[in-house]
Amino acid sequence: MDKALVDHIAAFIGAPIVNVHSVSGGDISHAYKLSTRSDVLFCKIQMKETAFDMFKAEENGLNAIRNSDVINAPEVYYCEPWQEGAILVMEFLEAKRPTESELAKFGRQLAQLHKQSNNYFGWESDNFIGSLHQSNTKNSDWTSFYVKERLKPQLILAFNYGMLSDKEIPSDEKMMEVLQELFADLKPGLLHGDLWGGNYLIRSDGTPYLIDPAVYYGHSEVDIAMSQLFGGFGSVFYHAYESIIPLDKLSDDRIRIYQLYYLLVHLNLFGRSYYSGVTSILKQYF
Repeated sequence: MDKALVDHIAAFIGAPIVNVHSVSGGDISHAYKLSTRSDVLFCKIQMKETAFDMFKAEENGLNAIRNSDVINAPEVYYCEPWQEGAILVMEFLEAKRPTESELAKFGRQLAQLHKQSNNYFGWESDNFIGSLHQSNTKNSDWTSFYVKERLKPQLILAFNYGMLSDKEIPSDEKMMEVLQELFADLKPGLLHGDLWGGNYLIRSDGTPYLIDPAVYYGHSEVDIAMSQLFGGFGSVFYHAYESIIPLDKLSDDRIRIYQLYYLLVHLNLFGRSYYSGVTSILKQYF
């Protein structure tokens, strides 16, 4: 980390930083563990034009989760532009391998987060899914929101990147027709929005935390869909979650449709290895 930045953060927190250690795990930002004589901080740095907008969106999402009072998220201390990018400083969390009881607690707390409702789908502002823009224009209808704000932007992007042909992209009308029945009578809940295994942790004292959110009000099974896409969190977690928010006979189909969004995001971010996953769902439902 640049010495000028270390000194800048030290001046903000009012204490000298005695150790700086690089932290692995992210593919968008550089991350560091900063130690003072009495505290430990976590710092993310990104040198991109969109960095400050991304970090502000992350800060807003973490605050929304914290303010729900049902599940923890790290406290943000500092977020501001830095040179041609931005910095984000928050509390450092020492993670541990979760026990079954801790995973069950996490499942119950996530369900309680999803019970935080509103009268619209969307969010007060747009944010990001990975490094891609995520539109959150409010809508009272979940089908319309999911087609216009989730699937269509990623399908257009995939077409523009040459990942999908025009013939492989269903019309808005076709998507609306198929999803109306699957999405009938669904209520908005507060979502993490990008809930894969790297975006939660169990702190050393056993407390579940959510990190790196892409929050908005959407259907609860969106988070479940993402959590299952790359292996899942284990049966104990899902049983605990479903003791509060049960799945139903249409859940499997909805989860596949929700996974389509995340597979499109991965197709657009990482390339054609996700093509077959995308097209198999498109062919199955549209």
